[in-house]
Amino acid sequence: MIETTQSILVAQGIDNVWAYAKDVERWAEIMPGYQQCEIIDDDNSIWVLKIGVGAMVRTVKVEVAVDRWAGPEDVDFHFALKGDPVTGGGTYRAVRNGEQTEVALRVEVSGTGPMAPMWEAMGGPVLPKFAAGFASQLKERIEAEYGAVGGDAAMPVESKPSLLARFWNWLRRLFG
Repeated sequence: MIETTQSILVAQGIDNVWAYAKDVERWAEIMPGYQQCEIIDDDNSIWVLKIGVGAMVRTVKVEVAVDRWAGPEDVDFHFALKGDPVTGGGTYRAVRNGEQTEVALRVEVSGTGPMAPMWEAMGGPVLPKFAAGFASQLKERIEAEYGAVGGDAAMPVESKPSLLARFWNWLRRLFG
């Protein structure tokens, strides 16, 4: 298993951050290679992503399920790639920081079967970069929608790159 945690400081209050973050489709739209998001119900969706590395490009379906909605502070989720031996999960944590909101996103990815060591070795270097880019896009979109308030919101609060982030970036390069 590989994982990463990325933290950002969003120049908005926690209620506006939550108003954006509670919409699963908005999360899907930030994903690289986003094609569509099919909402099944309040907790389940299927994201279609076109991923590739070099000349090899393919479309994948990712089943995403929210396990716990405890907004505006907490969300827990898991996912699985349909037809591929890859699963994972993560958390969204938000904390008031004056007029701003500190958001920590944790993601973990596990490969299964005989190819798991390769998945993890390849994905480890990629996941932190992927997650950092995702967190940055989330911040930018929230601030674009609601404006920016308070201090210097451009600074990341914390970045803990992991093997998972490197893995995600590798997957992006591998599948386009």
